[in-house]
Amino acid sequence: MTNQLTFRIFTEPQQGATYDDLLRVARCAENAGYDAFFRSDHYLKMGSVTGEPGPTDAWTTLAGLARETSRVRLGTLMTAATFRQPGPLAITVAQVDQMSGGRVEFGLGSGWYAEEHAAYGIPFPSLRERFDRYAEQLEIITGLWATPQRQTYSFRGRYYEVVDSPALPKPAQQPRPPVLVGGLGAKRTPALAARFADEFNLPFVDVDTACAQFERVDAACREIGRDPGEIIRSVALVVCVGRDEAEVARRADAIGREVEELRRNGLAGTPDEVGDKLAVWRERTGIRRVYLQVLDLSDLDHIELFAGEVAPRFR
Repeated sequence: MTNQLTFRIFTEPQQGATYDDLLRVARCAENAGYDAFFRSDHYLKMGSVTGEPGPTDAWTTLAGLARETSRVRLGTLMTAATFRQPGPLAITVAQVDQMSGGRVEFGLGSGWYAEEHAAYGIPFPSLRERFDRYAEQLEIITGLWATPQRQTYSFRGRYYEVVDSPALPKPAQQPRPPVLVGGLGAKRTPALAARFADEFNLPFVDVDTACAQFERVDAACREIGRDPGEIIRSVALVVCVGRDEAEVARRADAIGREVEELRRNGLAGTPDEVGDKLAVWRERTGIRRVYLQVLDLSDLDHIELFAGEVAPRFR
């Protein structure tokens, strides 16, 4: 098994960040050699932080970054299907892909955070309905992108109907931008991943949980005759790396977390310590990508430290 891993920066701007903050981090990630810059798609802060100055829209952000970066790939973990209609979302993502020269990756989820829906007047149906809508959105968006030029696309589902769409614009990437699916659902999530995903992502889980869910995705692929190896396995983990224990503790304190909790649940410690943990993840789960959840967006040295001291071990 190859030792190679690619690393991506993953931000949570609903916790308090401006577009300019995100631009600094994205440019830092690009200059430091990271594969991609991703952000969450949320409209309300979580936990005890104030969330000021307020949320930024994920796809507005990525459109701006598409023009202000040149190499790093751009995407969401995950856009909520409850936030947008599938047709306009397909148009938005295709346009940002064009604006970036083909660097967009499209993560879509069912939506889960009830409070943000209440805070901004977004309908929040039952879990079953959210998942049904999510499945239809995946079908429609990928169907629109896959429709040949000068042909039309139609779809009739329980929640959405598309009639004779010209299926434009087309994304720069063909046949489409990579599609990311993720989550811990035992049946429907693996089945959707098998049908639609180029990558399957698990956020903030332990190695054993990840192994079990990746196996479910593999089984779902085999059920429909798809090679499980076509789907990239990835995880998202909070990162807190320091050159010594004092620096690790300072960075943990800056994000309101305990060092030992971060060691258990994320990637915390010295570069050697974090590298050893990543090697275990790679060996046991077969992951090929890691999304590093960076919570202190002012600490660009943290991003550069990981790139310089941990990432080279996995090239």
